[in-house]
This record gives sequence, C-alpha cells and structure tokens, in this order.
Amino acid sequence: MNVPTIRYPAPPAQVAVYVEIMGPKMAMEFLLAFGGAPLEHHERTTARSRIAAIVGPEHARALAQENHRLQPRVPLATRWLAACLKAEGQSVHDIARKLRCSDVTVRKYLRAQEAAEARRRP
Repeated sequence: MNVPTIRYPAPPAQVAVYVEIMGPKMAMEFLLAFGGAPLEHHERTTARSRIAAIVGPEHARALAQENHRLQPRVPLATRWLAACLKAEGQSVHDIARKLRCSDVTVRKYLRAQEAAEARRRP
C-alpha cells in the first residue's frame, strides 16, 4: 500500500533551522508546543525534559547543539503552520482551532500562500 507523500511548503527563514534539524512534521509539533515562548536549550538535555517529551531526546540534543542558530524566542510561524496543516489535508476549521485563530484568518493565510507559490512558478 503506497502512502502519499506530503509536499510541505518551504519554511520561512526563521523556521528553516528547525525543519533542517527535525524535519517538517516534527518541527510543526515543536512550533505548536513552544512557539512564541523563550526557550533555553541545554547540551545535556534529559529524556524527561519538556522538549524531549515532544520531539525526542535526539532532536532535543540536536537543537541544543545548534542553539547559536536559533532565535531566543521560538517563532510562531502561524502562516507556515497553516499551509503545512492544509498540505496534510486538514480542514480550515481544524487548522483554526489548532492555531487558535479564526477561520477567516486561516483562509487569508492560505490565499496568500497560494499566491506566493503561483508567483514562484514559471
């Protein structure tokens, strides 16, 4: 049985390092859990830490090692998250509930994403 591959949109610059380290799906989980908050990364992250509980100890250690590339506050990346959740097939209403915004805002984000992708196409 072939599982369709999800084509996530390209991440914005402030999120690219998270996607590079963890992949898009895990980066989404991380951003949904920690976005908007300051976060300290420690080299000796334990398996019991909040970060490790969400992304696993390997990814938590990788984030700590790349701390010099990360912003002090985890980005919200709401527009990118909306586009990713849509790429996964989630409804506008489900996306709005996850991102804690209105369905009108989600539609606006998705229209802007589609317009940006159309401009990039030859």
